[in-house]
Amino acid sequence: MEDRFGHRISYLRVSITDRCNERCTYCMPQELQEWLPREEILSFEETLRLIRIATALGVSKIRITGGEPLTRRDVVQFFRLLAQTGMRELGLSTNGTLLSREVAPGLTMAQAVRDCGFTSVNISLDTLDRDEYARVTGRDLLPAAIAGIESALTAGFPQVKLNCVLMRGHNDQSLTNLVDFASERNLLLRFIELMPVSTTEVLTDENFFPVAEARRKIETKFGPLVPEPEFRTNGPASYYQIAGRNQRLGFIGAMTNLHFCESCNKLRLTCDGKLRPCLGSYLEFDILGPLRAGASDEELRRFFLGVVERKPEQHDFRTNYRPGRKMVAIGG
Repeated sequence: MEDRFGHRISYLRVSITDRCNERCTYCMPQELQEWLPREEILSFEETLRLIRIATALGVSKIRITGGEPLTRRDVVQFFRLLAQTGMRELGLSTNGTLLSREVAPGLTMAQAVRDCGFTSVNISLDTLDRDEYARVTGRDLLPAAIAGIESALTAGFPQVKLNCVLMRGHNDQSLTNLVDFASERNLLLRFIELMPVSTTEVLTDENFFPVAEARRKIETKFGPLVPEPEFRTNGPASYYQIAGRNQRLGFIGAMTNLHFCESCNKLRLTCDGKLRPCLGSYLEFDILGPLRAGASDEELRRFFLGVVERKPEQHDFRTNYRPGRKMVAIGG
């Protein structure tokens, strides 16, 4: 699939729930959250059908997101069925707090996910300060998140990434601690600029902390970072090497990088059956309706192609974008 701007679509991010066991300020800041009714959520069978159609159209990587995807009942069984679709790359995005939980005697959730063929796991970790973690996430779950990271490493994922959302006044003074933490465990650490995907009150001048400033702060301890323009993952991060140290850092600057969208290769499927061609756009198209109305695979295939055709050239985050719905409902 290729859109009119030359974006070649090979990556589908699939949200399987809007529910989460945390309340991160940049994702779902209000404590009282109205969860979607069960009947409005794509069933696992419906999700798998749409994934198979996307695979036939050239999608080679799926990343499962939420909310917190591991809160959904019978998720491991879904992962086993997902592995049978023949998808080349399977990834999981999680806050990590449930990865160390036993799903069977002697079997952690992390190991169960790895056994289903997942090759990568992205874990949110914004700070190593327990009090600050509780303030940002609304839950005192840092020990569980650390245990989840260790479980992911024990499970043997080929790639474990840490994602840190930058927020001035919250974690801007402790970035080097995260760098050392990632180095000790051979983890790929990525710093992500705050984006207007929650409420307009979250993205303020007081909260916003650009990746360029984060990079300079890291360089005060580790020296100049060495750009690695040839190193790429499936996302939009720019990567740097710490000189004299076998460690790579990624920086995702959706707000300040004017070339951020040039290599975009993804679509998003929300848990309530909307296809979104861009995170930073109001555009979303209801595929749940035709799916439940009896659409054929060919009709759904054309639906996918129509959404790709409407993919914008770039996001709207820098043009006074006001979020239509929270990140937890879109899929992280």
